[in-house]
Parts: sequence; structure tokens; C-alpha cells
Amino acid sequence: MLKTFLPAAAASLIAGAALADVPQVATDIPPVHGLAARVMQGVGEPHLVVPPGASPHGHAMRPSEARALANADAVFWIGEALTPWLEGHIENLSGKAHVVELLGASSTIGLEFRETTVFGDGGHDDHGDDHAEHDDHDDHDDHEGHGAEHAEHDGHDHNGDGEEHAEGHDDHGEEHAEGHDDHDGHDDHEDHAGHDHGGHAHDGIDPHAWLHPENAKAWMALIAQELAELDPENADAYMANAKAGQAEIDAAAAETAEKVAGLKGRDFVVFHDAYQYFEEAFGLDILGAISLGDATRPSPAQLAEIRDAAKDGDLACVFAEPQYNPGLVATVAEGTGAGTAVLDPLGADIATGPQFYPQLLLSLGNAVADCG
Repeated sequence: MLKTFLPAAAASLIAGAALADVPQVATDIPPVHGLAARVMQGVGEPHLVVPPGASPHGHAMRPSEARALANADAVFWIGEALTPWLEGHIENLSGKAHVVELLGASSTIGLEFRETTVFGDGGHDDHGDDHAEHDDHDDHDDHEGHGAEHAEHDGHDHNGDGEEHAEGHDDHGEEHAEGHDDHDGHDDHEDHAGHDHGGHAHDGIDPHAWLHPENAKAWMALIAQELAELDPENADAYMANAKAGQAEIDAAAAETAEKVAGLKGRDFVVFHDAYQYFEEAFGLDILGAISLGDATRPSPAQLAEIRDAAKDGDLACVFAEPQYNPGLVATVAEGTGAGTAVLDPLGADIATGPQFYPQLLLSLGNAVADCG
């Protein structure tokens, strides 16, 4: 018995030591967490700072989420445009981490916010110049060249030595997390109506860029390259996982495209303008949005404008979002013959983990197809 126990114990200790050497990763929202989880699959697991159901625009972090930032060797987030409150926390808690702002990466397809209630023709005419420089991203299997593009965002020396980022993180996490104890009673699924969205300006680049599968694939490559630099021992695993994950995204995108193919040329109205990346990727026509942003209630004039446009067009569906007033959706759809359904750009009902992103694409595609 003793002879069999000792090797097992030794193996357990070795496995534990290997796990401890894996970079600690923090991510902002579930879609980014899903991409990182797929890249790290079989090696480690990232931490999620903004849990499912919480508003990215005004989440009050729990102590465990603060510790995840404080202990992080790498932080992957969309950027200040989506989570303005998070920028200060990252600066204060993640000083030793490699911080990658995905929206600012050179490989990211970026679309400008639309500033009118009615977009007209799906809004595609104005997009060509915004992302023409990204036309070469059809094939993301080659990860070379992505590693340097994050340097401008975090100011760190990426010398591949992950050890310097691990030193002192445990104490650092406890020290900074203490200030967040007052959030212990915070619910897992917050009431969005109670959040202050004032920091989410509706201009510049639209931060909902994760809804374009080409962005997700490019970000997966970037995450893999970053982790490979921090953890060279597992570099091959990160790269292989990224390639496999990109293939899974391609498969989900192809299935989604097939589901919505018959709806091209039909009009859709969304609750707020969060879906133009999905629209662009799959050739859909979003006529307009009930509200310009998720923080503002539409004025009577805006509501009348979108209702008139909906009645004049070939409206297939009006989409609500889980946390917003469904009465406004019914008002716009009334008299048009259009259906109504729910779209959730953050996939609050989808299990977090390595398969999150393909499931998000399929969920959105199913909602569009079933309503149209």
C-alpha cells in the first residue's frame, strides 16, 4: 500500500505545481471569458469579472472579482468604451499584469456608432471604410504577428518571462480585495435598471465588437499569443486550442448564416444599437433601434419615427432584450404584422466556458430565424 501511495502523492504534488505556474487570467464579460477559456482549455481557467446577468456598464465588483484582477498575470477586456468603471480598477489592482484592450487591437474590425434612430438600408453603406484595412482577416490560422499588437495597450516589456508577473500576487490580491467587502451581499443577477450608465458614451467605435465572428477569431489568436509569451511551456497547447476554437467559430458562423439566409432583405428593429457587427457579418438589415443607447429611454419623437419606418418597410421582427421594457417593443410592432423576440448580446442564459462563443452565435441566429 505504501509503495502505491507515495507515487500517487508525488504525482499530485507535481500536477499542483504545474497548475500554479499557469498564468492567472482575468476577463471582463462572458464572451471574452469564453474565448480565453477555449484557449486555456486543458491548461487552466480564466476568471470572470462581470458575471452573467450583470451590466458591463456599472457592475459593483465582489471581493472574489477584485482578487481575480489583483492576482492576474494577464487581463483581457473589451475596453473603456464598454466598461468605463473597470479602467480604474485594472490600473489600481492589476499593475503587474499584461493588459490587452481588445477593441484597440489592430486586428479588430471596428464600426462607428450610428447616431440616428432609423438607420435606413441596414446601415451597411457607411461601413466599408471603417474596416477595409481588416479585409485580410479571412484566415486567422496563422497566429504570427499578433503578439506585438498588444504592446501599445499595456506598456509592459513582453520578454516571455511570466515569473516576474507572478511574484507577490497573492498578497497583492488580499490587500486590494479588502476594500470591496461591502459588496458581499451583491446578487449574481443584478437589476440593470438600477445602474448608472452615464459613462457609456454613444459615439466613437461601437464596443459590441465581439458579435462579429472574425473579431472573436482574431482575439482568440491574440489571447493565445499573449499566454504563450507568459507561459512558453504550454505555448503549443494555447496555439492548438486557438486553432481548434477558430474552426468551431467558423462552423457556428456557417450554421448561423444558413439559418438567417432567407431573411436577407427583410427589416429588423432592435431595442438598442448593439448588433451592427452581427448584422455586418451575416448580411442582415437592421432598420433602426428603439433607443440609441442602452442607458436612454427613447423620446416620443424617436418612438414615432421608428414606428413610422417600421410600418413603411418589410418588417420581419422587433427584438427586445431581457432587461428592458417589452412594452416599447410591442408598441413598435403593433400593426406591422412583425413578430417579436428576445436577443441578448451577452448570452446571460448560456453556460460560461470554452463553448460559450459558438453557442452565443447559434443562440442569436436561432432567435433571428425563429422570429423572421
